[in-house]
Amino acid sequence: MAAGSGTTASYRFALVALTSLFFMWGFITCLNDILVPHLKNVFSLNYTQSMLIQFCFFGAYFLVSLPAGAIVRRISYKGGIVLGLVIAAIGCSLFVPAATYRAYPLFLGALFVLASGITLLQVAANPYVTVLGPPDTAASRLTMTQAFNALGTTLAPMFGALLILGATAAAVADISLAQADALKAAEAAAVKAPYLGLAAAFLLLAALFAILKLPQVSDYDEVAPITESGSAWSHRHLVLGAVGIFLYVGAEVSIGSFLVNFLGEPGIAGMPEADAAHYVAYFWGGAMLGRFIGSAAMRYIDGGKALAFNAVAAMLLLLVTVFTSGNVAMWAVLAIGLFNSIMFPTIFSLALYGLGRFTSQGSGILCLAIVGGALLPVVQGALADAVGIQHAFLMPVLCYAYIAFYGLKGHRPT
Repeated sequence: MAAGSGTTASYRFALVALTSLFFMWGFITCLNDILVPHLKNVFSLNYTQSMLIQFCFFGAYFLVSLPAGAIVRRISYKGGIVLGLVIAAIGCSLFVPAATYRAYPLFLGALFVLASGITLLQVAANPYVTVLGPPDTAASRLTMTQAFNALGTTLAPMFGALLILGATAAAVADISLAQADALKAAEAAAVKAPYLGLAAAFLLLAALFAILKLPQVSDYDEVAPITESGSAWSHRHLVLGAVGIFLYVGAEVSIGSFLVNFLGEPGIAGMPEADAAHYVAYFWGGAMLGRFIGSAAMRYIDGGKALAFNAVAAMLLLLVTVFTSGNVAMWAVLAIGLFNSIMFPTIFSLALYGLGRFTSQGSGILCLAIVGGALLPVVQGALADAVGIQHAFLMPVLCYAYIAFYGLKGHRPT
């Protein structure tokens, strides 16, 4: 690995600092799982319309990832991180006018700006982690930092249940149903304070990263078992990995987006939204636990085999979710989070392996594939409207089947 003046100690410090970023974008991304049912009620949306929240958020990855890769190459990993944090703060601030005017398109626009900042963060931070140390342990490092991403996703549902869904319930408790306009205004306004707080947190992190002295590193250009001719697109395992990221993120976001509504189904748990939101933390908490375990275990276990095993387990749990009811279906869908845990970092690191000077370009391509989180939830939303929310969970089964293939064969460089 080529590095500037970086040392083992400085690498360790940089990794510690980067964990805060992984936590924040996990938190903000999972908060969408609370926004979906909340705005569904505020604007009286069907499932397909409510999934436009995820469409606009993850659609930013498709439009911004490749330009973000070029920006990172021009202004460095650190510069990309700072700029991404500032853009994310602007996106969070835009929730205030969106709530004030109670306009669903404004919410979608704010989510797009916010996600553009998160995309830039991902494009800069993910490959930065992979090059801060030996390439053979890149998957382990990325899994560890992703564990803190999962910590953010675990806490976000509880935060949203308390400050958004809970605040909504408290605000409307004394409002008569006849005062429909006041009721909708109170529901919409519930997002203002939480997102302003998040905007302040992003700006604080931007200031901290601007003054931090982080090691300067370059991509793996000494360890490149694959030819460096052409471009990142010429590497089959990267392209197949991008398909894997597309399907994984699409499956995970689809499942997470429907959890609150699914747990509210009479045949499953019949929970109020605020109570169901707390149970969503089990889904993301499983991902956090699995990533901490995986970061240690994957130093000794082949990443491809671990990926295939987890994908098959997720498929089986989804089938239980669809074809059973009550507590069995509820806990089956929540347990999928545990097996999702290593998938993103493992696919990401396997796909980037050996790209040499094309690592930044490859990272941009993989982040481009996160658009799966925009498209597949809309597909599942349409299925939910057509055949019911429970049977719509058959769609992610196909996603995990491909991921199992990638773990067994598709990740191997040619």
